Amino acid sequence: MLPNRRTAAMTAAIALAGALLAAAPAQAATGTASPSAAPKSAPKGDGAKAICKRLPKTEARVAESLKRLGGDATVPGSVARLEQRVADAKAAGHTEVYTYLNDRLTFRKSLLPTLETRQNDLKSVASWCVTQGAAEAGK
Repeated sequence: MLPNRRTAAMTAAIALAGALLAAAPAQAATGTASPSAAPKSAPKGDGAKAICKRLPKTEARVAESLKRLGGDATVPGSVARLEQRVADAKAAGHTEVYTYLNDRLTFRKSLLPTLETRQNDLKSVASWCVTQGAAEAGK
C-alpha cells in the first residue's frame, strides 16, 4: 500500500512541474508576471471629495496627537514622559536603553512641527472644502 502512495505523490509532483513549465512560455509571451495582475490605471482626480469627507476625523486625529505629545509626564506618549524615561535610564546607567529611548525621543520631538504644519494645512483644506461645497456633499 505504501508504494502506491509514493507513486501517486510522484505522479502528482511531475504533473504539477509539467504544468508550470508549460505555462512559463505563455507568460513570457504576454509579458505579465501573472495572469491575475491587471494593469493599474492612474488616478482620475486628486481625491478632493474623499479628503473633504474625511476632514473632521483627520483634524481630530491630528489635534489629539498634538495634545498627547504636548502633555506632561503623566500622559502616555508625551514628549515629557519620554524625556523622564530617558533621564531615568541615564541615571540608572542603562546605556543601551538610554540610547534606544533617546532615539525615540528625537523622533517624537520631530513629530511636533510636522503635525503642526499638517494642522495648519488642514485648516486651509477645510476652508477650501466649504467654498467648493464639498463639505456638505461628503456628509
